[in-house]
Parts: sequence; structure tokens; C-alpha cells
Amino acid sequence: MRRRQFFAGGLAVAVCAVGCGTERAPGGAAGLRARFSINPEGRRWARVGQVFAGAARAAGYQLGAGTKVTLTGLPALAAAEVNGRQALLTTTTPLARLSGEVEVVVVSGKSRFRDFEDFGAHLVAKPGQTPLVGGPQGEPDHLLFGLIAKGLGADTRRMDYTGYPSSEEAATALLSGKATAAAGLLADWRPGIGAGRVRALAVSTARRVPDLDTPTLLESGVRVDFADWVAAFGPEAMPDGAREAAIRMCDDVTGSPAWDAACRSEGWISIPLSGEDFELWLSTEVERTRAVLRDLGLLDKP
Repeated sequence: MRRRQFFAGGLAVAVCAVGCGTERAPGGAAGLRARFSINPEGRRWARVGQVFAGAARAAGYQLGAGTKVTLTGLPALAAAEVNGRQALLTTTTPLARLSGEVEVVVVSGKSRFRDFEDFGAHLVAKPGQTPLVGGPQGEPDHLLFGLIAKGLGADTRRMDYTGYPSSEEAATALLSGKATAAAGLLADWRPGIGAGRVRALAVSTARRVPDLDTPTLLESGVRVDFADWVAAFGPEAMPDGAREAAIRMCDDVTGSPAWDAACRSEGWISIPLSGEDFELWLSTEVERTRAVLRDLGLLDKP
């Protein structure tokens, strides 16, 4: 099992069912290989599901029936915490982290904030007078601003954040002067950045984006490394044999040239971590995200 380290923000929930079968591995390979059913949890992860399934087939796995593997990500998972659903670690079997999407903090091209330092100083001094926008409350954009405010030492409870259903609506608010800054997926803001309508202040991940001349939050003095990530989960009380087979499939997929090529094409970052390493990482991520949700006033204090 490969072990790689990457820090991202988020938490996850997935509820699956299981049914097992086996199929002899193609090409005369010895042994049996489990069958799997790959199930994206909603339209948001449909493309990841397609890419994952394609890479799994290319690696010789039989799909369509068998052990149900659910792919889900941060938005639905944070919502589950806010809505008081059962905790992830007690309702699923975590298998592997797969990929993530980079988030970016932007301001209008006409903004007086020339860099992240200027913006951060204003957020610390006047959190209630620094209107922020992004996706719905409690989802990744809101979480990112919460982590940024906490990292800067700003009063998170006074932070002025408005969530919108789409990045287009958030962009309209930003460009009309209703907001000081916005956060969202880099892929959604690239057209505006390229056209000069908005200016990128910082990217959320530890490494810079190669074709974007924008510093990371870590470079900007905020100890935050964050991605809108997606992971694979099995059903609760998954048998050991089925779990190991599913983890092996995830490792084979995320270690394949097809997966790496697809991530580059789609603009995703490949952040594989599986098995016990993933479970350990996930437990710390759940606690970190719950803490941010509490700071934002979206969860009751324990």
C-alpha cells in the first residue's frame, strides 16, 4: 500500500450497501479479483466517478455489480455535520482519498487590495466590514474563509459571509462591489482571472499552481493547506476481505498513468492516501472541520 502525505480540509459521509462477487483477473493473472460498483454520491462527483471507473477497468477490474464503493466529497460531507447526521467514522468504512480541487481567494480587478497581506490586514482589523462571498454556508468556500480568519487571528464570529448557489452569482456580487473578496474553485474563477476582471490573491494548496503566478496561503503567512477533496468509502461493517480488495483497487487506480493523465486534464490534484493512513488523516480532518464550523457558529459548542 502506498503512503503519501497531503493536508486538506474537510470531512466526509457516505452510506453504502454491499454485495460481493468475484471475477478472475484478465490476462491470465493468478488469483481472484473482487467485483465493484462505483457510485458517485450526486452529480457533483459524476465526472470523478467516470474517470475512476475508466481507470479501474483499464487496470483490469470488473465493474457494475459487487461491493459498492461510494465516491463523495467535502460539500455534502460538511452539510451532514451541520445537519446533525451520524458521524462519518461510525457509518462507513473509509477506503482512500483520491483527488482534490484547488480553491482560490480573489478580489475585483479594481480592488484596492493589491495582495493577500493587504486583504488579511483589513479582515483582521474589520472582520464585520469585509464582506466575503462564495458558495453556500458551511460548504468549502465558507470553510476556507473560516480557516483563513482563524489563521490570521481575526474574529471568526464577526466575519461577514454571504453564500450563493453558484460561482456566477458570487462573481456578480464581487464585481458589483457588494463584496470585498470571494473564494471558490480555481477552475470556476480562471476565466475572470485570465480576463483581468478579478485578481487572485492566494491559492489554498501547499504548492503553487504551475501556470498561475499566485502565492499559496502558506507563503502568505496563513498555516492552511486546503482542497475540495473527494474520497472512496465502503459500507459500514465492511468485511475485511472486501475492504482490502477495495483499498487495493483504489491504490491501483490512483497509481495508474491513466489517473494521473486524467487529473492533469481535468485540473484536479491527485492526493492518494489509503487504508489506515487515510483513516488517521480523516479523523484529524473531521475534528479540524468541526472546530471551524463551531467557530463560524454553524455547530453548537461541545
